[in-house]
Amino acid sequence: MFTLIKREMLDHAVYFLGAVIFSTLFVLISIPTILHYDPREPEIYAMGIGIPAIIILIICFCAMGASQMYNDRNKKISAFLTTLPVTRNKILLARIITGTLAILIFFLPLIITSSILLRLSAPPIPIYSGMIFEISTATFLMAFACYCIGLQTGWSQNRITPTLGGLALSAILVPLIIIKGFGLEISVILVLFIIACLIRIRHTFTTTPL
Repeated sequence: MFTLIKREMLDHAVYFLGAVIFSTLFVLISIPTILHYDPREPEIYAMGIGIPAIIILIICFCAMGASQMYNDRNKKISAFLTTLPVTRNKILLARIITGTLAILIFFLPLIITSSILLRLSAPPIPIYSGMIFEISTATFLMAFACYCIGLQTGWSQNRITPTLGGLALSAILVPLIIIKGFGLEISVILVLFIIACLIRIRHTFTTTPL
């Protein structure tokens, strides 16, 4: 399993590099934003940091999932790996773990920085830590949902389908966050969506001829 994950990371190193770059960028943006945080306008802070992050996440992680599956199908990677003592389920699991690691590389520095800065600059009110948790949870789930969409649309020999799928997702999910906010309701919706996607992805990947 570790060998499969390592291979996936090396094959898609550009996405890990992008996660580091964008994470650093958002950390730098979050520092002055939080230090000048107005407790009377938490929604402005959430939208100011969250919405640009979501747009980038939709594009990048959907592209990563699509790239993993598109390259696999067209270069016959899984067809080769299955000649070894490796099952399709293990290949898919290694791929999903790799995508999850890329998402965490983007998120963890930003979450840690935001939490520390809020503790230092904001009054000790529980709503602040709760806000960080809600934003982080919803945005992480959004990123993972986009990644799952990429995995699904990338299993195609057509280059246009994954691209259009990502753009359509951008048009749907960003307004959804604006309407629903970053609360529990959007998290539940995203979890259900992710479960449905993973079930569909596994079925497609394990039953389609390689």
